[in-house]
Amino acid sequence: MLQHTERRRWRWLLVGALLPGLFLGQLDNAVQHRMPRYIQRYMTGGPRLGFLQWPQDLQAVRYELEIFSQIPEELDPEHSVEEVLYRDAEIYTNRILLDEEKLPDLDGELPLFWRVRAYNLDGNPLGGYSQPAELQNTLERNLRDAPVPRPMKRDQPGSRILYPVYSYTSLPGASQYEVEVLDQLPEKMGGILPSRHRVYAETTELTDLYDKEPRIGTYYWRVRGMDGKGRPVGEWSLPEKVELEPTDRVQVGIFGDSISHGGGRLSFSPSDLEYSYAHYISVPTVNLSESGDTSEMMVERFERDVLPFHLKTLLIMGGSNSLRNGTEPEEVIADLRKIQAMCRENGITPVLLTLAPINPGNIEKAFDEPTDSHWQEAFRKVNAYIRTQPHIDVAAPFEAMGPELPTEMALDGLHGDVPMKRIMGQVISDQVREFL
Repeated sequence: MLQHTERRRWRWLLVGALLPGLFLGQLDNAVQHRMPRYIQRYMTGGPRLGFLQWPQDLQAVRYELEIFSQIPEELDPEHSVEEVLYRDAEIYTNRILLDEEKLPDLDGELPLFWRVRAYNLDGNPLGGYSQPAELQNTLERNLRDAPVPRPMKRDQPGSRILYPVYSYTSLPGASQYEVEVLDQLPEKMGGILPSRHRVYAETTELTDLYDKEPRIGTYYWRVRGMDGKGRPVGEWSLPEKVELEPTDRVQVGIFGDSISHGGGRLSFSPSDLEYSYAHYISVPTVNLSESGDTSEMMVERFERDVLPFHLKTLLIMGGSNSLRNGTEPEEVIADLRKIQAMCRENGITPVLLTLAPINPGNIEKAFDEPTDSHWQEAFRKVNAYIRTQPHIDVAAPFEAMGPELPTEMALDGLHGDVPMKRIMGQVISDQVREFL
């Protein structure tokens, strides 16, 4: 009887401890009374998870994974295996967490096999399936019940980013994710409570989150799964470090919108450095760009985001979002003039980058967003101004390809895929030393 009483008291003490911070005050009283049911997964350890990854295809929009118990005698790399134990055709990164309960033969005497293939935006394969591999030899098992963060690439060209993007795997059973940014390591590695060192948190249904705040200094981030009502699924991942400090070794900044921030082809973010033109520039840079910016927004955040880095040169590319949404080119030019003036007032050499053409049809297809019908004339006027100023003409190679940006340069019509980013980086590398 005493043991039973102690268990009950422990349970209510745990619930009382969880109430203040667990759900951030978002749950109604009815849900709070039922809360012990929703920590059962954490208390019992959750499902057994396995982590699988494969080489990244930089042309892929998504992947299909199939797992099967026997290799057919006439295995065809162009066609699916008919009898599979598991299939998932909606994987948007080259990493996945598997619920081992869906693979009952995983601990059997006979091996299981897996293979993947990549698809484009239209749902067509980019090639055949990979060669079958034995699952037991490639699956990382007995993981914590949390999404697996993707480590940020450090000490690589283009890796110094002011606005981080946090990427991670999906988690079986979760319908959304909460990312928590901390100014110190959490007091507990794991668990389901928010840390008292939290400085920022946001939920998303996606497996990457764009930080809305600039991060100068040392921070840590971690992620957990949640259900549709904001209740935790599993526990927090282990924290990952984010670090960015001003340094005399980096004298060139990049200041722009999502084209400069990085990412493309719908499923790649700025954390995929191959999709950043900064990755291909021959001098060290710090990327001060923020996705979604208009030229007006760039003016507003200049002092906060640019001045702490004591730069010698600032590469400025802004206005594409403004112009495609109908902003008058004269307004964009006025914003560029303001940024140039603020640079000179602070001893920074402003270098404008011309705006590459876009492809409205592909933008509509990818994002379901219209483009102003006069965009070409607006781009022409802004570029005409830029070409009278200290500038680097990154748009010229793409203007020579036609009036609209070719699909092979930017699948989504705007952001630029690897070939385009590589060309931009090379053009900048050829001329940037003139401004140092």
